Amino acid sequence: MKNSLGLWLASCLVGLQLLAVMIVVTSSYVTSQRVLLNHARDLLSDVGANTAAHSRGFLNPARGAAELAARLAENEIVSSDNRQQLEQLLFQQLQTAPQFAGVYFGDEDGNFVYVQRQDSIAPFQSKIISFGADDVRETNLIWRTAQYEIVQQERDEADTYDPRVRPWYQKAKDVQTSVWTDPYIFFSSQRPGITIASPVVDRNGTIGGVIGVDIEINAVSEFLAQLKISDNGTALIVNRNADVIAHPQPELLKAKNDDGTFRFVSISEIDDPMVRKMFASDAIGDLADIQEETYSTFTHDGETYVSLVLPVISPELPWTIAVYAPESDFIGAIKRNRFSNVWIAVATAFMTGALGLILAKIIYKPIRAFAVRSSLISQGEINPSDPLPKTYKELDQANQALTDQIKRRKATESEFGQTFEMASRGMAQLDAKTGRFLRVNQQLATITGYEISELLEMTPINLTHPDDPSLNWNPANISIEDHAVDLEKRCIRKDGETIWVKVNAIMIRDNDGNALHAVATVDEITTNRAAETQINKLNRDLSHRVRGELLGQMAAGLAHELNQPLTAITQNADAAISVVKDSANPDLELVQILGDLDQQASRAADIIKALRGFARKGEEWKAPFDFDELLRQSLRLVNAEATEQGVTIKSKVYNVPAVMGIRVQIAQVLVNLMRNAIDAVATSGDNVKTIAIDAHQDGDFVKVSVTDSGPGVANPGKLFTQFETTKVEGMGLGLSICKSIVEAGGGKIWYDTEHAGGAQFCFTVPVHTN
Repeated sequence: MKNSLGLWLASCLVGLQLLAVMIVVTSSYVTSQRVLLNHARDLLSDVGANTAAHSRGFLNPARGAAELAARLAENEIVSSDNRQQLEQLLFQQLQTAPQFAGVYFGDEDGNFVYVQRQDSIAPFQSKIISFGADDVRETNLIWRTAQYEIVQQERDEADTYDPRVRPWYQKAKDVQTSVWTDPYIFFSSQRPGITIASPVVDRNGTIGGVIGVDIEINAVSEFLAQLKISDNGTALIVNRNADVIAHPQPELLKAKNDDGTFRFVSISEIDDPMVRKMFASDAIGDLADIQEETYSTFTHDGETYVSLVLPVISPELPWTIAVYAPESDFIGAIKRNRFSNVWIAVATAFMTGALGLILAKIIYKPIRAFAVRSSLISQGEINPSDPLPKTYKELDQANQALTDQIKRRKATESEFGQTFEMASRGMAQLDAKTGRFLRVNQQLATITGYEISELLEMTPINLTHPDDPSLNWNPANISIEDHAVDLEKRCIRKDGETIWVKVNAIMIRDNDGNALHAVATVDEITTNRAAETQINKLNRDLSHRVRGELLGQMAAGLAHELNQPLTAITQNADAAISVVKDSANPDLELVQILGDLDQQASRAADIIKALRGFARKGEEWKAPFDFDELLRQSLRLVNAEATEQGVTIKSKVYNVPAVMGIRVQIAQVLVNLMRNAIDAVATSGDNVKTIAIDAHQDGDFVKVSVTDSGPGVANPGKLFTQFETTKVEGMGLGLSICKSIVEAGGGKIWYDTEHAGGAQFCFTVPVHTN
């Protein structure tokens, strides 16, 4: 028995389609799962690295503040015996860093000066413990405003605090270098914190006292809470004692002792079962043995989790960062769709096979008619000149109709193809009354994840993210006067993923103004949103740079001012020694005294050299970069301040080439100049408040000018002088830092005295040459 050709065609079509679909579905599932799990590991690793960098950056200013205060005390720039001067220094250190909870100094005699933040009587409270000539103890409490004004002052006769018995004092004294304490719960604020202590050593190598800085580390937990790991991912920090010191839920960190004080909870007792199971894994083991990133998986309530534990941040900060997230956050969607996709593939294969069988019969019918006619002709039963079978004529007509259709389709493709179906952007035509999709291209289907046929049954509102209720693409809401729409909003793809899109829509109207239809172009800009990360990074880099430059400029300025009198002392001492030795009866004791004076002055000069070396630390390598891009990012950083002050900033960049320099430093110069301009314009009282930024190539340099509509500068002669300022609360370092940055990069900076109508600051940056 011979098999039917149509049946064979249908069976082969079903089999091949089913095999192809199964291969694609299986391969896609396996490779997607592998890629997503690898991406999950990379994501956890990035989160750990970012958390470590944030922790170091959060605590580093405290070390610098403690060591700078200690060096100032050692060199007697600030006398530790002068309680008022020392209190003022600690007060200034506390104001420079918002994460500082308190700054203090204790000496070997039990004297103690402590400045801390508090929320009761005034923003700041000072506690000064001193011993008089008769060894009489006196404790004074002073409440001050942010301007160092006294609000209230009283004595505390019951105070018995002795800094010499505190662990931070004893540890710093024993090791004679800066030390970090283990994190603990501050007694007064009941908040988690950490202390850095730095000893003050006199010229004889004797410990005279210890400078300490208390830092509240709640901000680290807040940083962890803001991290977007996945839908349900969590990051935490554990210290070397296996205590959890930072967690997105800071309320889980504290446990109350029997005496009413608080302590950190350990891994084994924290109210987070996933943390306990993660550290109970055999892959992690002892925290002290972890030398590299350690991945593991664990199961809780039937859910599989992936986790990562990093080695300690540093010997000084023996903290371990751990991250975990449910595996389903990364591959849950493809697991849920796996079986449904298989059955859909099987059903689709059989349905298309059945349609293929019908089509095969239809196609085979005229061929069979021609075969019968050929057989009859060969048998001589019909004349070859007889009319062709009707089926042939119909096939010919169908062929002619198909030819006509192809011609019309090509004409349509020629007219609309590149602007619609073949466009690289998502495009749609929408009904003017209902907003329903009338026509969409494949790119829009790709962006939204829906089939074209599915989109034609929907309106744009169906794609709206639930948190964006204002999103409404209905063309009927577009008025005649406002006939165009340009917006950025979130959409939900068919697979549930949230994406950002940019929509441009115009309403097509007839001569009477009646709406015919709307045409919209849609671009996915999800990746562009990642550019915001670069803006945030630039902002963090600028913050770190500003603090470093301020400390460096202060150190360099002090070094410069102190080096001159020390040089004069050395020269005068040498001259005095020569005069005494040349006398008839030289006084040897006087010669010895003058020699000691010369030696100590030289030793002080060496300290000054070291201080200058401190000012030069942190230099970075220059590299070429796009100045136009840097300017746009810098404008984003000051845009909020300008808007708040009602200032308009306009910029023009005339096709400048790439420049050579340290990118974050040039950004610092731009931000400093723009913020100075904003302050000047905001206080001018004028109705028109504008700032203009101009950049163009000038020979081998790019010249940048920042011009404001403010009152200008009355005495520009000392603008760039260190510690010179026209602001009430200024330190006089901003323009000095800008000058040192620009000149170190090979450019120059100046105030244009010939410009009329406001202040104009200019600087140049070298053009990058290959």
